[in-house]
Amino acid sequence: MKKLFSLSVLFVVIFQCSSMADNWAHWRGPTGNGVAANAHPPVEWSSTKNVKWKVAIPGRSSGSPVIWGNRVFVVTAVPADSESVGNDTAQQTQRSAPQRRPQSQASGGSRGGRGGQGGRGGRGPQGRRPSGGGGVSSAGGRESKLAFKLLCFDRSDGRLIWERTAAEATPHQGTHSTNGFASASPCTDGEHVYAHFGSRGLYCYTMDGKLIWDHKFGQMDTRNSFGEGSSPTLEDDRILVPWDHEGTSYLYALDKSTGEIVWQTERDEPTCWASPLVVEHNGSKQVIMNGQTCARAYDLETGKELWRCGGQTERPVASAVAADGLVIIGSGYRGMFMGAFRLDGQGDIENTKHVVWTLDRDTPDVSSPLLSDGRVYFYRGKSGDLLCVDAATGKHHYTATEVPGVTSTYASPIAAGGYVYLTGRSGTTVVIKDSDQFSVVATNSVDETVDATPSPVGNELFIRGEKHLFCISQ
Repeated sequence: MKKLFSLSVLFVVIFQCSSMADNWAHWRGPTGNGVAANAHPPVEWSSTKNVKWKVAIPGRSSGSPVIWGNRVFVVTAVPADSESVGNDTAQQTQRSAPQRRPQSQASGGSRGGRGGQGGRGGRGPQGRRPSGGGGVSSAGGRESKLAFKLLCFDRSDGRLIWERTAAEATPHQGTHSTNGFASASPCTDGEHVYAHFGSRGLYCYTMDGKLIWDHKFGQMDTRNSFGEGSSPTLEDDRILVPWDHEGTSYLYALDKSTGEIVWQTERDEPTCWASPLVVEHNGSKQVIMNGQTCARAYDLETGKELWRCGGQTERPVASAVAADGLVIIGSGYRGMFMGAFRLDGQGDIENTKHVVWTLDRDTPDVSSPLLSDGRVYFYRGKSGDLLCVDAATGKHHYTATEVPGVTSTYASPIAAGGYVYLTGRSGTTVVIKDSDQFSVVATNSVDETVDATPSPVGNELFIRGEKHLFCISQ
């Protein structure tokens, strides 16, 4: 009987792990490294070729699509007085099949939140993030009330299943001219889907769009009004919310079922746009965060800081990657730094054996690195110049290499099916071999700006463009 019980538990664990691997539930995928181990999407497409469907989405967002089963979730922010997405052009998919009208559009509004105990805070984007310079734009913004929406589409045909307005609010700050007001990617565990709108709060819905809880953290005041957008991370029974801004900064862990704060840890950090990465070491889990002052690790259970290392540059954006007992963290604005750190350090590990290797040139800025099969891929700054280093040693497989057709990048590289997908802001995606040598396989374009990181699942690739959501399939 005991053996039967153990086998049942093992089956459940294997099933859950398999479910995570076969979906894209977070903007950096099931491992947090940007890899879809079981996916084999096309390597060639255009705005019409190998497009299973595309659907117009009003409003701006650089949040990546997340996919679970037959559902695709995206966020957006639109003028509050505009028509619902279901009555707008979003229903006009490029398919011949008839479209059903969406279900009820009402969100039920806020239930008042559960906290704001941690002071005011703010973070920035994930898939697409503000650049270091450039103008600040209201993007429809401070003078206008916006509706912050979560949309759910049918993966098979692009039909809008439901939309919910999480909040309506007038932003207290503008945002960078390349950033919108809904830049954090949603995340899901297959039971609930979570949408984070920064100063407007975090919202938990069922997969059918029923609001379960919401949590208000206060007001984010981001550097130079560059805007908000770091993505939350789900791990076990918790959802991790980073909250670095120009006030008191925190890392929060909330109970994913109730929205109650489990712990909150104050961070000596100004605005940072990175998202948390969770890694396991010696039977316990660490939450890894980038930061301008230090890269840090926290205990998932308690929020206690475990180790830290200085050396990062101003207003970091890129999130960490990890494998084989190492975590790799970099930044590249007003300085350049990337380091690989062992997870068994304690306290300040700078200049110790726990720092395995470092780089001081050509490091990533906006886009996060990709770690696939022992190789770390990253762009130099925001350019389209790609580098590839060995994850264990930091030695270059190749130095800064021009990616044809990709000159400016916000979206992060992803890997699937033995290939690496490199997407530029122009909407061009260059596919290269996932190998030690730089080898271009195909060059593709959806003919519109792309700042969100694409999402590979199964035999499909989901691309959130400036105007449309594309499902690329052979």
